[in-house]
Amino acid sequence: MKLKYILGLVLASTLAVSCSEDTMDRINTDESHPGDGIVNGKFQITDAEVATVYSTLCGNYAWYVSSYTEQLFGTGNNQMKNVEVRDFGEMAASSTFGNEWNSTYLNLKNLNSIKEKCADGGVNAGNYDLLGMEETLEALNWGILTDLHGDIPCSESFGVAKNAKLDSQKDIYDKIFALLNDAQVNFAKGGKHVTTQDILFKNDLQKWSGLAHALKARYLLHTYGVNKNVLADVLKEAQAAISAGFVGANLDAFNGVTADNAWSAYHWSRYYIGSSKTVDDLLVERVDPREALYNTDGFGKAIVGVPGNSSQAMMTKQVDYPAWLDNGAAYLHLFSKSELYFIIAEVKARLNQDAKSDFETAVTASFKDYFVASGSSVDDATITDYLKSIETRYADNALKEIMVQKYIAQTRDEQLETYNDIRRCRYVDGTYYVSLTNPMNIQAKVNRWPLRLPYGESDVVSNPNVSAAFGSGSTAGDYEFTDPVWWAGGK
Repeated sequence: MKLKYILGLVLASTLAVSCSEDTMDRINTDESHPGDGIVNGKFQITDAEVATVYSTLCGNYAWYVSSYTEQLFGTGNNQMKNVEVRDFGEMAASSTFGNEWNSTYLNLKNLNSIKEKCADGGVNAGNYDLLGMEETLEALNWGILTDLHGDIPCSESFGVAKNAKLDSQKDIYDKIFALLNDAQVNFAKGGKHVTTQDILFKNDLQKWSGLAHALKARYLLHTYGVNKNVLADVLKEAQAAISAGFVGANLDAFNGVTADNAWSAYHWSRYYIGSSKTVDDLLVERVDPREALYNTDGFGKAIVGVPGNSSQAMMTKQVDYPAWLDNGAAYLHLFSKSELYFIIAEVKARLNQDAKSDFETAVTASFKDYFVASGSSVDDATITDYLKSIETRYADNALKEIMVQKYIAQTRDEQLETYNDIRRCRYVDGTYYVSLTNPMNIQAKVNRWPLRLPYGESDVVSNPNVSAAFGSGSTAGDYEFTDPVWWAGGK
């Protein structure tokens, strides 16, 4: 009896301990915030789409670059004033784009998590639609980072190595093309697993396929300087995008996820951007109806920013600004319809083919974009009259007018691609087709127009590979003004 009693106590104690451990396990489990590994990746794709636009495409990168391209004027007596007068410390500091560098890598980490979930055994295994979206956005984010910074950590970025190596831009471009090719395979397999969590195309894989083709056309064209045989492939991809029904990839503001568009919010919170005389002169010369939208005299001062003018750059709420900055509901581009047709027009012009129809489609798309984004509309007759008025310019030098009109079109919110065009055309043609006039681009016979942007501070201080590339002491950041990226003639 005594033995049975003891065994009973042991069993009861064991059960009590077991129950206590089970209870503690339940208490220590945060059921309101489940681990990343069990969250359906379709919920992550929404964040990836928004972050791509708000954190990377239409954030600090674009605001600074818009001064370098002279599509907008930096004003407000602060950071953008310093950029406008080409202050070395402002342009070359590792802290300048630290937030954007970190945000883009965080977005890529989020995308990598989605990819892992789509693998065999993952929570999203067999979700080929989701995987194709992930690969397309991943390609775009890698493209932005390497186009802006050159060689960057890529293959060892997510847990493979503590001090990730710098991959060459050429290798990263190979990765971009592989991602876009694989995305097409996955879109062809189909699926409707993402549905309304996809706020770009609502799970329309035909539209996603069009975007992937358009992106491949863009990135192939970037490599024209190092591969003169690429133009036929650019044209093939661009035309495939059209065949897929591509008419642009835009993120709508006030879509239930985002609020004001990024440019409008930035302008009205800081008053750091205004209209640039470089763009305004092009519009005035062409008696362009878009000039009234670009240069609104919004503050009643009738001042257009002259690139490099330090007095105007110190002004606050005085320099004119584009009308679309008043429209917080204006959509933002991932890739505009006009860019695709300008790509086709440029390629055909370089191949001595008839590009006029594609050129006119591109300009028409730009007109509608300017007016719709500004909260108004334009009639077809106005566009037709304008196209007739620039026929002589096009006939005299088709390639030049194509690039000028693309420059005007991308002033809306695609300055990063204009920055790429400027560097690409200078390498390929020895010139860019719009004259940049900021006198501070050259200081004491030294170039102060960035050929690339500085690495982010987090990696400069923690990754010896990035730190070595950035430089130290008096030469830190100098490479940005001397070393072009690979596709623009660099290593």
